[in-house]
Amino acid sequence: QVQLVESGGGLVHPGGYLTLSCAASEGTVSRYAMAWFRQAPGKEREFVAAISWSGGNTMYRDSLLKGRFSISRDNAKNTVALQMNRLSPDDTGVYYCAAGPRVRDWTAETVTTPTKYDYWGQGTQVTVSS
Repeated sequence: QVQLVESGGGLVHPGGYLTLSCAASEGTVSRYAMAWFRQAPGKEREFVAAISWSGGNTMYRDSLLKGRFSISRDNAKNTVALQMNRLSPDDTGVYYCAAGPRVRDWTAETVTTPTKYDYWGQGTQVTVSS
């Protein structure tokens, strides 16, 4: 069984930055694809970014987000990070880390679908406001 714990959320001004971290407190995720999703109030959970188990492949929600966010992982430490720069109020939401042992083909249909991920953290709140 895998348990994921996110940290690093908080309140930040527009244009600011945050780094989210996800650690596996139980189990190992070194062989799993990992992803970040977010959910704004009143909206559905949406894909943000993902990284393959080796770190060799990454995927982002869109090109604009790719220019501001960066996902990385450290398999030796069993952690995944999301560096978020130039934050805007539209980035506000609860950010969830997810592990996907069944995410094997690196296609958008698979990587961006929440139901493909089997383990989820409790989420960390990110609020971007002046």
